[in-house]
Amino acid sequence: MAKSALEELQAVIDRLTAPDGCPWDSIQTPESLADYVIEESHELVNAIRQGNAADVCEELGDVAFLLLFIAHLYKKQGTFSLDDALNNNRAKMIRRHPHVFGDTKFDNLDEQLKTWEAIKRSEHADNDGTPQGVFASLPPSLPSLVKAYRIHSKAARNGFTWENDEDVEQQVEAEWLEWLDASENGTAEDQKHELGDLIFTITELGRRKGIKANEALDLTNLRFLRRFERMEALAREQNRQFTDLSQKEKDELWVLAKAEEA
Repeated sequence: MAKSALEELQAVIDRLTAPDGCPWDSIQTPESLADYVIEESHELVNAIRQGNAADVCEELGDVAFLLLFIAHLYKKQGTFSLDDALNNNRAKMIRRHPHVFGDTKFDNLDEQLKTWEAIKRSEHADNDGTPQGVFASLPPSLPSLVKAYRIHSKAARNGFTWENDEDVEQQVEAEWLEWLDASENGTAEDQKHELGDLIFTITELGRRKGIKANEALDLTNLRFLRRFERMEALAREQNRQFTDLSQKEKDELWVLAKAEEA
């Protein structure tokens, strides 16, 4: 019987880490590969947001390779196998979806998400049965905008949020006024504090509209870079250096680059 693509890739990892395999691969540890997982995951996310299916395919393979590599190393240590990890996840997904794999009924998505959070917390209860805190599972290393979104999401699922969108909009306005005051009269620490509050509140406003602030900002970054590269190209077409242009001339190129996109 022909091997699956997963088995074939596992065989490659076995060969790379064999005594006569690759010197670099043979000395890797889960700890040494951790940063590569972060890097490759970011490359995968970038490919997805760029809408390039060929790049997504490649980067997805790179992430899968690293995950299989790490699972291989833990199996070699005698800690657990890939099957253990997959079976653990399968059981967890079944447990957290009682409305799919059981008889539980939810009236709306909010009820479902609250139950998900409750089940997740109970899975990591203390020895005396006390569930872990609402934010105990929040990874400290999450990027700040992603973390802000997750904080608001978890808080909302536990009934701690504004009652409606209009209340959040008013809070954004209040935070904006506090930022203006700090910008005019406050210290650097005051300004940092108020800017953080403003971004944090805007993140919640976006969440309520189904928008993830991290994704929205990333797309804006990509859009700006794309337009800026076009501005540089337009300057070269005029046999001019972009840095030598006046502010007015740069603004004119920006308008052109933006119009071309539209």
